Amino acid sequence: MKVLLKLLLVAATALAISAPSYAGKDLDAIKASGVFKIGTEGTYPPFSYHDTANKLTGFDVDIAREIAHRLHVKAEFMEVKWDGLIAGLDAKRFDAVVNQVGVTPAREAKFSFSVPYSISKVVLITRDNNNTIKSFADLKGKRSAQSLTSNYAQLATSYGANLVSTDGFNQSIDLVVTGRADATLNDRLSFLDFKKQRPNAPVKIVAQQNDASKSAILLRKGDPELVEAINKALQDMKEDGTYARISNKYFGTDISK
Repeated sequence: MKVLLKLLLVAATALAISAPSYAGKDLDAIKASGVFKIGTEGTYPPFSYHDTANKLTGFDVDIAREIAHRLHVKAEFMEVKWDGLIAGLDAKRFDAVVNQVGVTPAREAKFSFSVPYSISKVVLITRDNNNTIKSFADLKGKRSAQSLTSNYAQLATSYGANLVSTDGFNQSIDLVVTGRADATLNDRLSFLDFKKQRPNAPVKIVAQQNDASKSAILLRKGDPELVEAINKALQDMKEDGTYARISNKYFGTDISK
């Protein structure tokens, strides 16, 4: 029995000694290679897309590049379709996914997340001269332009709205602008991007839900040092104004709040 206890104690001590080096293995590998490999779509404006010169750009791309800079390494992007991003992280094709990945309990059970770096809410959008709709409750009996299979359509119906079928955000906004719909429920970040591109469009946000959808950088479990380093980079970016500059470039406001 004493021999067994000694063996268990030795094994436990060895594990404790080796754990810190194992925990930091991803961060150590990134610094040793000088490259932070990032999975992203490249087809998801304004977060990750190609500009007119075919250069990969976007809010998420700029955030990821700045994090790499603060880790003193180079950002290397691997463009993958959405369905392959998580599988690619699992397969160690890249070190992180930066692509507006929503924080959910199911994902948290398998992966690590950074602190959230963008927050969005469901907003109620009307034409700017509409003074009859001021809250979600005011949708009752009104025409709401929605993609019929979306969560937004279900939410609009729950408030008693009559749905006007659309193919997506842009068509929904067009129906509101032309008066063929009274309102639309949609994502706050999509609206901010739209207003950045078309500041004179006669539409406005009249209400928003309190519940927020948070997006963060997705990482493999087992390396708290990498998570901590990324979190520090994001915090420093917010404190020195870099985050606000990037956010305003794409959305005209700070989307971390």
